[in-house]
Amino acid sequence: MNTAAAAGTWRLGDLEVNRIGYGAMRLTGNGMMGNSDGTPVDRAAAVNLLHSAFEQGVDHIDTAAFYFSPLRSANELVNRALSTWGGDVVVATKVGPGRDPSGEWLTMARPDQLRGQVEENLRQLGRDHLDVVNLRRNGPDTASVAEHFGALAELRRAGLIRHLGLSNVRPEHVTEALAIAPVVCVQNSYGLDWRRADETGLVELCGELGIAFVPFFAISGLRREASAEQRHDARVRSVARAHGATPAQIRLAWTLHRGPHVLAIPGTRDPAHLAENIAAGALRLSAEELALLDTPAEDAAGS
Repeated sequence: MNTAAAAGTWRLGDLEVNRIGYGAMRLTGNGMMGNSDGTPVDRAAAVNLLHSAFEQGVDHIDTAAFYFSPLRSANELVNRALSTWGGDVVVATKVGPGRDPSGEWLTMARPDQLRGQVEENLRQLGRDHLDVVNLRRNGPDTASVAEHFGALAELRRAGLIRHLGLSNVRPEHVTEALAIAPVVCVQNSYGLDWRRADETGLVELCGELGIAFVPFFAISGLRREASAEQRHDARVRSVARAHGATPAQIRLAWTLHRGPHVLAIPGTRDPAHLAENIAAGALRLSAEELALLDTPAEDAAGS
């Protein structure tokens, strides 16, 4: 059985993790706003899924206090799983955006409100400090990250946070934050169908600085919580057949091939998909396969 270790490791500050992790958002339903009308996620099944991930070498989880549906909270489920697990697991959460108890989105938190969000994550996760906290920039609400990141740097110095990261940012925000405190990771939407972080130079910049680049929606791209875009399927399926793999595994493998500093945090509620996602870290794509996957869609369609 392949484990997450097959993808190699990277360091988040002084914390070494396998490059394949797990995103907890889907544990609450189909995305942050999902599961409103369906059957709630079974708590025991969710905990068993997380334990299975840990057993397969996953040693870092992405979560947030605002990942919740009417009857389930991702942080609560992560807390339950970790409280009955003996190994070390790095937990990365994020602050900035917020939701009221009914699930309605609030405006970006002010810098002076970030401590409350950090403490909310601490309570929900049952921890005395947070391993990694990403400041998630909320579009035009935060043209500059300096004041917000400075507030988190104060909480880091106070011992509530071990390491800091950024989410939904541009290269200039990374430079701005680094002038205030170390940045161990950058989390942005990125995948085969959504390459904005290549266009802006963000993936390359993180590699040069030794910062982990952690894509979300690596499989589905602009479709977010939905299934992956179909327009690349001819190429993806061709490479998948050559490896006896699924298209989703090829998308994850492509992502990991972008550089040794690139991590993956695919989320799922399906134990079989979990095993497939982890196994994708063992796939090694050839230069020819990578070139095929990078072919613009219109060129591939005409070939």
